[in-house]
Amino acid sequence: MVSLPRIAPMLAAPGALPATATEDHFAFEVKQDGQRTMIHLPGDGTTVLRSRSGADISVVYPEFAALGSALGRPAVLDGEIVALDDEGRSDFELLQSRMGLASAAKAARMARLVPAHLVLFDAVYLDGRRLTGLPYTERRTLLEGLGLDGEHWSTPAAVVGHGAQALEMTRAAGLEGVVAKRLASVYEPGVRSRSWIKVRHVRTTDVVVGGWLPGRGRLTGLPGALLVGERHSGGLRYVGSIGNGWSDTERITLAGLLEAAAIDDCPFDEVPSVTGARWVLPRLVGEVRYATRTRAGLLRHPSWHRLRPDLAPDGI
Repeated sequence: MVSLPRIAPMLAAPGALPATATEDHFAFEVKQDGQRTMIHLPGDGTTVLRSRSGADISVVYPEFAALGSALGRPAVLDGEIVALDDEGRSDFELLQSRMGLASAAKAARMARLVPAHLVLFDAVYLDGRRLTGLPYTERRTLLEGLGLDGEHWSTPAAVVGHGAQALEMTRAAGLEGVVAKRLASVYEPGVRSRSWIKVRHVRTTDVVVGGWLPGRGRLTGLPGALLVGERHSGGLRYVGSIGNGWSDTERITLAGLLEAAAIDDCPFDEVPSVTGARWVLPRLVGEVRYATRTRAGLLRHPSWHRLRPDLAPDGI
């Protein structure tokens, strides 16, 4: 059996689309919403999946065990494990029911209920040769030449140039966004590199502040996170906790507003499962940015954008 190198995944930096004048120097891939994995295929028919932290997660996803036999060559590939909704879109909430299972029997049962799919997008080692020093275009050609497309895994196409069109296509399809990868870039293990830029679709919504969590350390006495909700039929439905997006000045301003609005009882329809919450009159309105929502309506990856003193809390 070939001894394969342990190669940490290269990470994308958040940012905006490359300028139109330079977009032909980038390939655009769909940004998947799943679990990153490095796939180790020693060439003996076995498959080892490692998470971003390096942990062996092979037992969690039995549907990928046959990938080693399908390739039949020693390789280390980079990809993302996703669970697809009824419309074929990656759904992280679905995938969470698969993650972290230690029992092979339970993992097999869950694989039947919530099948996972492996999206392959890079090759970093092949047939005894480390590929990390090759440009993206050459690695991509080698990956596509492996012909790895099947029921449980695929190698989706990448588009060179046309970044705005690619981003719009993902928006219309309800996908998370795109990753722009510089064609000449080498693979940088473990590095969050500007050679790969992840561009997410940003959604905004107006929320009502119903509580907060005290900060720690240098934030002692200031809000560490806000607990926010959305109005419905006269009630206030909790939609999440927001812990970023403020400047120091804005955080101090919020602290004063929250102190003046302090109350004893939770203003949300249902008390959120958070420890140490302090409640406030639901009269502060803010605008937040977020990526998507869970099925329960909670905001995913929310960040604070601004106070909205122009909006009444009963009118949103």
